[in-house]
Amino acid sequence: MIGVFDSGFGGLTILRDLQKSLPDYDFLYLGDNARAPYGSRSFETIYRYTLESVRELFKRGCPLVILACNTASARALRSIQQQVLPVEFPDRRVLGIVRPTAEEIGNFSRTGHIGIFATAGTVSSKSYLIEIEQFFPNLKVTQHACPMWVPIVECGERGTEGARFFVKKEVEALLREDPEIDTVLLACTHYPLLEAEIRSALPPRVRLVFQGDIVASKTVDYLKRHPEMDSRLSRGGKTSFLTSDTSKFFEKGAFLFGMKDISAESLTF
Repeated sequence: MIGVFDSGFGGLTILRDLQKSLPDYDFLYLGDNARAPYGSRSFETIYRYTLESVRELFKRGCPLVILACNTASARALRSIQQQVLPVEFPDRRVLGIVRPTAEEIGNFSRTGHIGIFATAGTVSSKSYLIEIEQFFPNLKVTQHACPMWVPIVECGERGTEGARFFVKKEVEALLREDPEIDTVLLACTHYPLLEAEIRSALPPRVRLVFQGDIVASKTVDYLKRHPEMDSRLSRGGKTSFLTSDTSKFFEKGAFLFGMKDISAESLTF
């Protein structure tokens, strides 16, 4: 199976796009819901939690794990790739979602000005600024944190007047910072669920870019370039779910992300 990890529910939007691009493959999703959110935690804690989850997915037979979490990708991925895999799991691979996005985002802009909507933790980590600089050094990047957007999604408030108000407020604040922005990246896996509200608030000239589309495309490309990994992945079109919280809690929350009639296994770290 391809392992997909997130600190909570947001990674389900990445999983959905992976399923669309790789419909024959099997996936195992792990949401560390009991310890979410990760954004406000220390680097050491995020690394420890992420590594524990990666080990669990390895133990359950996943040779490839995708960190479908911006915080984990920004703060734990590199250490796991460089310090843990070569020593303990030389035949396993862990991929993130920040770098694949950074490799492509500049190609969407005509003005050379892009905006990034993200959580406060991702913004403060400056991971996107660092990664994008490597590929598009002349791109002007403006980050903007949207603290209310995740609660809106997880409380089932999409489509309400309150949701439209808070989305419009942040969109206008971003465009005031740089009126030349013509491309906006949603760098939080919850934010695609607010697509209708975001599109309504954005001027028609501004392009909206979704991380899941890029990550799915890059994963397909990775497997083509690494047939030795591709050959190890099972193809039954099945997806299983793990959570560090109760099964009932996960199944109820996953419903808000379009995952219906699923059953999750509860685990304890």
